[in-house]
Amino acid sequence: MSVPNTSSERKASNPHEAHILVVEDNVPNFVLIARLLAHMGVNHCEWKTSGWQVVQFADTLPQLDLILMDIRLPYEDGYQALRKIRSHPRLRSTRVIAVTAEASEDEMKKAQTAGFDGFLGKPLDPDRFPGQIRRILTGESVWEWR
Repeated sequence: MSVPNTSSERKASNPHEAHILVVEDNVPNFVLIARLLAHMGVNHCEWKTSGWQVVQFADTLPQLDLILMDIRLPYEDGYQALRKIRSHPRLRSTRVIAVTAEASEDEMKKAQTAGFDGFLGKPLDPDRFPGQIRRILTGESVWEWR
């Protein structure tokens, strides 16, 4: 039986091939992220507004290379959602990046300790964001809170 591709089986280093899930409850923030990703050539961008059912939704996707996760979410925050992702056999090695307005060195260290694969502080810089995402897709760690 064939199992859909996950980041542990295949990494999409090319934005055109990347499948990205954005978990963001603020519509203007999601629209900004989606537009920046589209401008980079990302053709596969999904969206959830809370961490509550992110694992169930992510598990239905045929491929998932990256999750951009807000920390402050309704129902379950980004830390709770990350714990569920890390405990799911198919999703556990998916790269998950904290993207948050709670941008500080302390929050970045907390995210690192929790098991996030990177950290991007809001407001996102539209000039730097494409490069940050390209670096993440190639496997580089990006920890930037300013």
